[in-house]
Parts: sequence; C-alpha cells; structure tokens
Amino acid sequence: MATTRLAARWVIAWDGRDHRTLENGEVVFDDGGRILFVGRGWGGEADRSIDCGNAVIGPGFVDLDALGDIDSTILGFDNTPGWRKGRIWPEAYLARGPYDALDADTLDLGKRWAYLNLLRHGITTALPITSIIYRAWSETAEEYDRAVDIAAEIGIRAYLGPAYCSGRTVVDAAGVFRLHLDSERGMAGLRDAVAFARRHDGAHGGLVRGFLAPDRIEGCTEGLLRASRDAAVDLGLPVRLHCCQSRLEVETMQERFGRGSLEVLEGLGFLDARPLLPHAVHLGGAEPSPQRIAADLDRLAASGSTVVHCPLVMARHGDALDSFRRLRARGIAIGMGTDTFPADMLLNLQVGVMLARTIEGDIAAASAADLYRAATIGGADALRRPDLGRLAAGAAADVTVFDLDDPRTGPFVDPVQSMVLAGSGVGFRDVYVAGRQVLRDGHPVDHDLDALHRDVNRAYAAFRKTYPDRTPGSPPAGTIFAPAFQRWEG
Repeated sequence: MATTRLAARWVIAWDGRDHRTLENGEVVFDDGGRILFVGRGWGGEADRSIDCGNAVIGPGFVDLDALGDIDSTILGFDNTPGWRKGRIWPEAYLARGPYDALDADTLDLGKRWAYLNLLRHGITTALPITSIIYRAWSETAEEYDRAVDIAAEIGIRAYLGPAYCSGRTVVDAAGVFRLHLDSERGMAGLRDAVAFARRHDGAHGGLVRGFLAPDRIEGCTEGLLRASRDAAVDLGLPVRLHCCQSRLEVETMQERFGRGSLEVLEGLGFLDARPLLPHAVHLGGAEPSPQRIAADLDRLAASGSTVVHCPLVMARHGDALDSFRRLRARGIAIGMGTDTFPADMLLNLQVGVMLARTIEGDIAAASAADLYRAATIGGADALRRPDLGRLAAGAAADVTVFDLDDPRTGPFVDPVQSMVLAGSGVGFRDVYVAGRQVLRDGHPVDHDLDALHRDVNRAYAAFRKTYPDRTPGSPPAGTIFAPAFQRWEG
C-alpha cells in the first residue's frame, strides 16, 4: 500500500491514555486507512512526504450531532417566538395535510453541502441530523440510501440512519400546544431504519455505519422507545435521542407521563452505555429543583449514556449546559456536536469553554484541553471506536492539519489553546479520512464549493417561501423573517 508521511511543527499524539503535544513530529499512514507511525524519525520509506510547516497535525473531530442539511435553525436566530415563525406546525397546516417542502434533488444538495462543510472544519466522523419541520412526517430511508453514496463520494466517515417519530407538536392560533400522535407511523419509521441499517452498516469499506435516530423524546411513545432500545442492542448500533433540550419538551413529558424525560427513559430501561443524548440543558423535569437535578445527574452517571454537548446552537437559544465541569465531576460521559451552521467545532469548543466558566463563575471550570478531549476521545468512546479521535499507530488515518501561520489565529500560545481560543474552523488546511485526502489547502478535493454555495442559496430562497404554509395565519414570508435593519429606500 502507498504511504503518506506528514511532518509539522506540532503533532497532537496519543500516548495510550491522553493526548500529548509532540514538537517537530511525524504521522505516517497508508491508503488502507491506518496510521503506521506517530513520533519522530520514521525509519521507513514513504511514497509521499509532506512538510506541513508551522501547523498542528491532529485527529479528526467526532461530531455526534452534525448538521446534515441546509440549516433552518438560523432562521430563528432573531425571529421569535419560534411557533409564530414556522418552527412548529399550526393546527390548520396539519388539517390541510403536511407535505415535503424539499424535493429529492434539494435534499441531496443539502447533504452534499453539509458534509463538505463538516470536513472543512476538521470533522471527519459525523452523525448527521436534519430538520423534520419541512417534512411530511420525518426522514425516509430512500433519501438516506442516496446519502450513503453522497458520504462515500465526499469521503466523510458517517453514521447514517433516517430519523423517525410517533408524534409532532402542533399549535393553535392562540399559541396552545398539543402533541399529534400517530403511533403506527413511528413504528413503521423504526422498521425502515432497521432495514436501512441492515442494508448499509459497514458500506464502502466501513466508511458508512448505521445508527438509530428516534427524533426527540417528546415525539416518541413508550413502545417506540422500547423497540428502539431493543433494536439498537440487537444490531449493536448507537441510538441518539434528543432529550432535556427545551421547556416545551419537559412540559410535554410532564403532561404525558407525570415524570421528567430521564425518569421516563430510566423506567423503560433505555439508559445504558449506548444512547447519545443531545442536549441535557433542562434537567430536573418541568419543575426543577436541586434535588431533582441531582437525581437526573445520578441517572446519567449510572447509565453510561453520553451527553452530546452542542454549546453554539444552545447559546443561540439562550440555553447552556449546567455545567460541563459538574457533569465531568460526576463521571458523566460527554461528546460534542455542532447541530447548526457553521459546522465549526472549534467555535463550539470556544463557546463551550466560555459558557462553562460563566456559569460556574470560575475560570478553572473548563479548559481548551477539556473540550478538545470531548470532541475527539469523548465522541470516539461514545461510538465504542478506540480507533477514532486519536493519532496512534493502528488508529484510523483520520488526520487534520491546522495552519498556525494564518494571521487570523493571532500570536502563538500553544497548539490546542491557539486553535480553540483564537482559531476557527477555516484554519484547517488539509484533512484526510481513512488515508484519503478530502481537503487540500482549505478546499474540498474534487468539489466546487463556490458553485455549490450558489445552488444552496437558490434552494434556500425557495425553501423560505414555503414558511407561510407552516406559520399560524399564513403571513407573507417577508413578515415572518424581519430584517435586522429596515431597508432604506432613499
């Protein structure tokens, strides 16, 4: 097999227990997708040898909740409340009959755009998520059959599977919410997801794996949650369930079950080392107290489930994990997700550090290294993949090169601190997945990102025009999304 040797001023190497900073180091891997050597003084011959100069060679990030479409959440950044802005189905829309607002070509365009942006930001392993707001019900296996080939074409390591649900939240004209349930539709979605996993898990030489994705806890029946748990165990796959992520969720769970979300999952036997749980920012149920929150933390610690921390998207909604240090002190597993545009893991790590310090009122509450571990080892451990998230002989050759000569990074402090606290995802110069180069000099290999961006903007403009159908009273799109400043016609 052909071998590639990368050398740089800095290498983030794995010593078997933790990341270590290696100065003037080398990483050698083959096109079979495995790392052969990490250290200094490679004694073998390399078919290709690249001096990356003043750069950081590191492991690819693992994104457990990665944006997989043309992001709709950014439309709600300054346009609130969400239920008045097309974020929740109105009763009238449900009565008329929901429809798929995006056709197959646009769905595929969104995935291609999203997967390329993940790679551009140093994310080499991703579990994508797309919005179900614009769908007739939820995702379909057919679109993910196509996504398997899109992921392989682009070269990202992806865990894929269609999201499914038993219910959708709807709202009347007065702003009163209720849950519209269709239990059989949820079970049919699970059956499709299981069949998809059986077809594609391990596809493209293992680059594509399957996982199960019940959409969010308040939209699932107890039967669907039990069946998802059993299927995940039977197939040996991860299962991701959005949980404790909003006030609407915890209030809905209280109304339906008289208990908090984690209490329900515990009672169903759902919590174990397999689930991935974004976002865990609303612990303690609908009426949180220190005792109820502590009980939820105990449930998470005892289960071994992984909390998926997505600081940026949560901060945009005025929420934050309370707190990163407290969860770590309890021994709760934490991985990272991006869940919005931009898919910038470094930005998420920076926001995560700042929020942890702000919430705790202590600058020592979290460090760049803490969040970096969560984005690498934390994600790999959650997926039970000791070959990911680290640079060591025998690990997967998922390798990133971050440019320290870019003036936007500022004066050098330390490889990881400079990246997390002063850098951004645009600083990733080169990215390799399974030994294949997928980003070169900041540009996707074999893909015209500028042309793709133009197509995405056209698709996004068309997508925005569908929002009146999903907004109470069907107001014009121009009034749903107000500009930051009014246009000046003078």
